[in-house]
Amino acid sequence: MSQLSHRVPSLREIPATTTWKKGDVLVLFGELFNRGYANGLVEAAERRGMTVIRGTVGRREKDGTLRPLNADELATQTQPLVNVPLEAGFDMEMLSSGQTIIEMMKDVKLTDWENFKVPHAQLLEAKEKGANRFATQVRTYLATLEPLLPAEANVHFAHLMAGGVPRARIVMPLMNRVFKGTGDRYLQSETFWKSGLGEVARESFLAVSADTFKILIDESAALRSKLEKSGRHVSYSGYGYHGTEVMIKNEYQWQSYAPYLQGWAKIQLENVAKDAFQRGIKAAVYNCPEILTNSSSIFQGVEVPLYPLLKALKHEGPSSAKTKKLWDDCQALLKPEVKIADVLRWCEECLSAPEVQAQSELDLWPQHNTAKQMETLLATSERIIGAHISDKNLMTAVLSEEVFDACGEAMLADAAAPQQPVSWINHDLVAKWAVRT
Repeated sequence: MSQLSHRVPSLREIPATTTWKKGDVLVLFGELFNRGYANGLVEAAERRGMTVIRGTVGRREKDGTLRPLNADELATQTQPLVNVPLEAGFDMEMLSSGQTIIEMMKDVKLTDWENFKVPHAQLLEAKEKGANRFATQVRTYLATLEPLLPAEANVHFAHLMAGGVPRARIVMPLMNRVFKGTGDRYLQSETFWKSGLGEVARESFLAVSADTFKILIDESAALRSKLEKSGRHVSYSGYGYHGTEVMIKNEYQWQSYAPYLQGWAKIQLENVAKDAFQRGIKAAVYNCPEILTNSSSIFQGVEVPLYPLLKALKHEGPSSAKTKKLWDDCQALLKPEVKIADVLRWCEECLSAPEVQAQSELDLWPQHNTAKQMETLLATSERIIGAHISDKNLMTAVLSEEVFDACGEAMLADAAAPQQPVSWINHDLVAKWAVRT
């Protein structure tokens, strides 16, 4: 057993629970987009006959006004849905100066971005206004939600809020250099993070990914007390990321993607859960394995640790029909001259490389990038993507589905009576769930 293995408090099996029953409610605090982690949670709830109440972050008009979904937009949504905008963040709040943070950033050029800085007082004002607006919206949201909760139903709130990239044109070109740049295009993440633009991003990630969980728990206190006094069960979950144990050299080892700039916000998200848990509230954050979706595609290379899930499947269910099917399905997506064994060898070489291992230290997480680490990671990512018949039809889609499914089951089951406020879901559990039949 490696010294790197099993150092994080992890769910090793999906807990058995009788808490959730038909008619109980899964409340999606945020909006469900495309295929992502939360879809697994929805499917786990639906398998139990639970009612899923969806939400929305709302939409922005051309003048910047935040509004609920209109009739046409609602017609495309699965009901029931609480149509109260839950957009978080502060970059579009009007300040006393007559500007928004975005307007302050609009003229920043790539040639002088390192000299930009939002005055501290204005950043604090924006943060406060954004938090107050969001808390007000949450109170309206909860008042609208309560009549939709069936009598005697247990309730689970799933926090879906994440991200928070400032919506200014200058930000994405810089973040692309941070996450995808090599050679002359490489930008050290610490340089960006310590800049004025990085400060805005850091505070925005905290506001969206972490502060919203605290606001939800705090603002729902009265509703939670009312439900619990009537004998009903109320719990909360959040989606974290803090590295994952995957199979490297035939054993489970913790590793992490770098640079994960949202990592500081995910730590704060964990702290919110810890504080609530200590106060007797059933709240937990679940650190899920890396996947590749539309929203995570900016982090090129984050998917490299996903491919070794195939090794975990062989380890946990060597004779399983599901293991054989997933291997066959993935092999069919590769060019004829490439075998899954080749892909797994490339992944292991990458994840075992000293420059990658150095940016994957549990006690130092989250870490910034280095030029050599990014070159190794991005080259491996591109090599594997290039080994596919089509870069539009990747193994990551097949494997991500297994992660969604297992995480949804594990989170819903454990959240009924969380073992601890922060738990890791690793490849061992994903594989065990996949090969269970």
